[in-house]
Amino acid sequence: MKTTAMANRHVPGGTPREWTAEVAGEVLDTGDRVMHPAHGVGYVARIAVEEVSGFSLEFVHVAFDEVQLTLRVPSNKVRSIGLRRIASRALIDEALAVLQGRARSAKVVWARRAQEYQAKINSGDPRVVAEVVRDLGRNAIAGLQSYSERAIYETALDRLACEIAAVEGTDKVAAIARINEQLALATA
Repeated sequence: MKTTAMANRHVPGGTPREWTAEVAGEVLDTGDRVMHPAHGVGYVARIAVEEVSGFSLEFVHVAFDEVQLTLRVPSNKVRSIGLRRIASRALIDEALAVLQGRARSAKVVWARRAQEYQAKINSGDPRVVAEVVRDLGRNAIAGLQSYSERAIYETALDRLACEIAAVEGTDKVAAIARINEQLALATA
């Protein structure tokens, strides 16, 4: 879900690079906090040119401290995988507002819904991830989830909580508490 405002954002200062993160329309640099759609919040450890099979390629090294993982993403693939800076405060507020909405219950077979939920989680958009947390969170509170439903819910909750914690400068436990508050407001 890309808006014109997101596409027009630019980070002042620094020299622009040839490649940008299309989702945010921004230039990445060493030390930037980023969101990888499949792995969550990390930071750009370094940007380096490396030789692979006789070719010189520019790689963005993204480190994820929580899981002790470092990805090497070719700079020309940053746009296609959706690697972006962490969300703005306004976007996080929109995601928290989504949590207060009404849960959508689909009359579709669980296997199909599970695929849709996983696609939403991997989109990297915090508002869409918040929809998954909202829709599956009601059963989580009541303890009525299947194993696979619980796994998808926990993945979505983790992704959203990590990004909220990064934006607000808190820890993940506080972010999960904030998410649960928003879910409780919706049921009250």
